[in-house]
Amino acid sequence: MASLSKHILGIGLVVVLLVSFAAACDDDSDKPPNEVSLRNWEGDISQAILDGFKEETGITVNYVPYDSQEQALADMQAGEVYDVVVLENQLIPGAVAEGLLAELDYNNIPNFKNISPNFRDLAYDPQNAHAIPYSWGTTGLVFRSDLVVEPVTGWADMWNEAYAGKLMGWPLERYIIGLALKMLGYSLNSEDPAELQAALGKLLEIKPHLTLREWEPAVAAPYLESGEIWLAIGQADDVIAAREAGVAVDYILPEEGGLLWGDNFTIQANSPRKAAAEKLINYLLQAEVSAQIINETYYWLPNDAALEFVVPELRENTAIFPTQEMLKNAEILLPLTAAGEALYADIWAQFLAEE
Repeated sequence: MASLSKHILGIGLVVVLLVSFAAACDDDSDKPPNEVSLRNWEGDISQAILDGFKEETGITVNYVPYDSQEQALADMQAGEVYDVVVLENQLIPGAVAEGLLAELDYNNIPNFKNISPNFRDLAYDPQNAHAIPYSWGTTGLVFRSDLVVEPVTGWADMWNEAYAGKLMGWPLERYIIGLALKMLGYSLNSEDPAELQAALGKLLEIKPHLTLREWEPAVAAPYLESGEIWLAIGQADDVIAAREAGVAVDYILPEEGGLLWGDNFTIQANSPRKAAAEKLINYLLQAEVSAQIINETYYWLPNDAALEFVVPELRENTAIFPTQEMLKNAEILLPLTAAGEALYADIWAQFLAEE
C-alpha cells in the first residue's frame, strides 16, 4: 500500500507540474506586448507613422482619440487604463500629484537627446521626470486679409464692431479667458479675482458676436474660406489650410502677447506595458519621425535633430516657427492652483450662462 501511495503521489506531482508548466506557457506576462495604446487628439499622428512603429517593433499602436485633454484626465481618474497619453503642460503637475503618471525610464528613451535644451527641466515637470515635450506652438489671430477693415494687430481687434458676428473661437476656458486677460494687459495665468472679473466683463461684450466651434486641426479654415468668419482665434494649421484653399489670410501673434501651448508625452502610472510605451515614445522622438509629424501637422516640435528633415517652406513659416520678436510678449499656459482652477471654472460658467 505504501509503495502504491507513493506511486499515486508521484503521478499527482507530475500532473501538477505539467499543469503549472502549461499555465506558465499561456501566461503573457513574460512575452513582449503586441499592442500599446496612445491617447491623443484625432489625426495628430498619422497611421503611416504608427505603421512604421509596428514594422520596426512588431507592436501595433491602438490610437484612441479624445475630445479634450480634460476628458482624458477624467478617464484616467476614473480608472481607465491607457499607455501613452498626450497632456498639456498645465495638466501635468495635478496628474503627478494624483499619482496618475509613471516616472520615465530614460534608459528606454535615448532619443530624448534630440529635445532642445530650452524645453527640458521646465517648472511644471522638474527634470522631465514624468513628461517629455511633444509639440509646442502659438495661438494668435488668423484673419481674412482681404475683408478686414483695417490692419489687425492685437486681441483688442476682436472688440471692433466691424467684426460683430464674424468672430470665431474655441470653447476652451483657458484660451478664451486668457486672451481677454492679455488684451487687458494682465498675465495669461492671472489668479487675481478682480482681473478675472474684468476679463469676464470684456468677454460678455463680444459673446453675442462670437461663434464657438470645438477645437480640431484647422477648424477655422473652412469658415474663413466661406467668408462666414473674418477673424478667428487660430494656429498655424488654420493658416496653412486656408492658404492651400486659395484664401487670402494672415496670422499674427497679438501685440499684447500670444498664447503659447505645449503638449507632452506621458505614461499612465498603471500602464501594464510601460517598457513598450517608452519604446513608442523613443520611436516618435527619432529625428525623421518627428520631422514627418511636423510636415504633416504643421506643429512645432522641439526636436532639434528633426529640423534638417523638415520641408524648407515650413521651416521658414513664422506661423510655425515664430521669430523672437513675435514672441516678445507671449506667455506659456501654466498650471493653476486649486483656488485658481475654481476661479476660472466660476468665470467660465458665468460666461457660458450669460445670455
